[in-house]
Amino acid sequence: MRINHNPLAVIRNLGILAHVDAGKTTVTERILFATGTTHKRGEVHDGTTVTDFDPQERDRGITIFAAAVSCAWDGHRINLIDTPGHVDFADEVERALRVLDGAVAVFDAVAGVEPQSESVWRQADRHGVPRIAFVNKMDRAGADLDAAVASIRERLHPAPLVVQLPIGAEDTFTGVVDLVRMRALRWADGDTFEEAPVPDDLRDETLARRRTLEEAVAELHPGALEEFCDTGTLGERTLSSALRDVTRDGDGVVVLCGSAYRNRGVEPLLDAVVAYLPSPLDVPPVRGTHDGEEQERPADPVAPPAALAFKVHATTTGRLTYLRIYSGTIEKGDTLWDASARRTERIGRILRVQADRHAPLDRAVAGDIVAVIGLKSARAGSTLCAPGAPLVLEPPGVPEPVVSVAVESRGAGDTDRLASGLARLTEEDPSLVVRTDPETGQTVLSGMGELHLEVAVEKLRRELGLEVNVGRPRVSYRETVARGVSGLVYRHVKQDGGAGQFAHVVLDVEPCQESGFAFRSAVVGGRVPQEYVRAVEAGCRDALAEGPLGGHPVTGLRVTLTDGATHVKDSSDTAFRTAGRLGLREALRACAMVLLEPVVEVTVTVPEDAVGGVLGDLAARRGRVTGSVTRASAAVVTATVPLAELFGYATRLRSRTQGRGTFTTRPTGYAPAPTATPVR
Repeated sequence: MRINHNPLAVIRNLGILAHVDAGKTTVTERILFATGTTHKRGEVHDGTTVTDFDPQERDRGITIFAAAVSCAWDGHRINLIDTPGHVDFADEVERALRVLDGAVAVFDAVAGVEPQSESVWRQADRHGVPRIAFVNKMDRAGADLDAAVASIRERLHPAPLVVQLPIGAEDTFTGVVDLVRMRALRWADGDTFEEAPVPDDLRDETLARRRTLEEAVAELHPGALEEFCDTGTLGERTLSSALRDVTRDGDGVVVLCGSAYRNRGVEPLLDAVVAYLPSPLDVPPVRGTHDGEEQERPADPVAPPAALAFKVHATTTGRLTYLRIYSGTIEKGDTLWDASARRTERIGRILRVQADRHAPLDRAVAGDIVAVIGLKSARAGSTLCAPGAPLVLEPPGVPEPVVSVAVESRGAGDTDRLASGLARLTEEDPSLVVRTDPETGQTVLSGMGELHLEVAVEKLRRELGLEVNVGRPRVSYRETVARGVSGLVYRHVKQDGGAGQFAHVVLDVEPCQESGFAFRSAVVGGRVPQEYVRAVEAGCRDALAEGPLGGHPVTGLRVTLTDGATHVKDSSDTAFRTAGRLGLREALRACAMVLLEPVVEVTVTVPEDAVGGVLGDLAARRGRVTGSVTRASAAVVTATVPLAELFGYATRLRSRTQGRGTFTTRPTGYAPAPTATPVR
């Protein structure tokens, strides 16, 4: 077999993906321990893990921020990203998958495929990232490898290729049988394992499962099928090569098992990462655009540099920008072109990342994942390239936020610090959006879920020392006319020395089917000159800013100027504008007014078995269902719901659907609010 001496062939860029509490961080910790990167096993429950280094992660016991680490195994460099499992932080997973070549999907041996496991699997599908599966927690009561594999087949629809047979079950789980090399691996109470022949009591089952594996691989791989038809079996080399091809093509997923907490099964997992997942040479050249033309850049250290920024992290020592280098070589002090911001950037330092610890590098080459210091404007999604060979790479997609809260500083002098802190948050996390509501004046922070926003606000408090008040965003209500008035007379007379003010207007006010405001003049005989008519209209528009019910903007009315009178000396544009404003205010107080609230069209996608609960919840939120269809075992429900009732809906929907439900909203206008709705 020809040995590939290209240094890129020994690089593996992979992520750890899974549902919350499936054991991603523990798997990462055991990988670091097995490779000699750390000398003590960190524990999530003790807050001693390498990748969950943020205080909030340790307090909450979950991964919140994607953390990069690097280690070596069997002559290979493994760049690994431990990703969050909570649905609120799916954007962290999205940005990591954009720059990875492969992934390890971790599943709970008791629960099998859980809702967020399914979500991150679909994300990896969209990015075409090859995966291997690791069924974790085989030592737990109720652990069942076959049931977990069945759930992978049914829920995720790949061809699961099980390459191990567990030795023992639950608390007697001590090792695995390697079905490729036909050997047994047993872990003692320490951290080492021993290789031994297949136990006699498992020989028949081992042979049967090896046969099943060979048949499954032969169905997916033409070369393996040819050998299987000729000899009736597959040799170890053919089987291993076919598993690699099938994994990298995405036609199947290799399944291993173990217990990361007890340090059992980690070494075979690392062997599988090296054997089956692709190197930067095995993935297609990166594609980008320049001047509207598509270009390719090979994974070649001597090609023009091209790198994608996928994460920005502000620390006390500087601003770290994480890069995946797709081609070329970058060195400390190099000047690169930020194709997104269209400006040059200078590389101050290059760092090999170990979560919150860093080792300096002189250079980084194609295939590397590193952090750099010195970039001023680069954001997540920015392309950095050679100034003489510009290229724009496709940035990671940013989801639309679904939950919002209003934030304000408690201290009167902290407004500027709050604005600076919010800008820093959105720089680090593009899925956070900050805006100022033009009507309520509130600063509104939007994100992917209530936990997402809770974490963001806590960062403001911990890292910047800001005391922040968080509240429900105020809804922008409107007022409209239900029953109008006719012939309302208003005289504006003011005399305080010198030229006075005089204006006399007669107004009719009525509801208007179209939203907004309509004005017309029915004055005859020139009793109100045209220039004064325009002033009356301007005054009426001024009066629409505050309605009589609660000071909300007024909409949906028509005003007709039917009569009026002028004074030879004292009439003016100012006088008639004032008369229009005050006259319409008086007319609105005489009208029957209705409060309007904003409504949105909500499209909810949920599993069919959750439709009943979702419909009941929408009804409790004053929603009106307008349609329901079934698409590929999922129900899509559309409803019109008051915006004020959607606060907290993302969390409620996820709890009712085990995280499998999603929804989108689209503003549709305003509708009458219940009389009990507060107007201020």
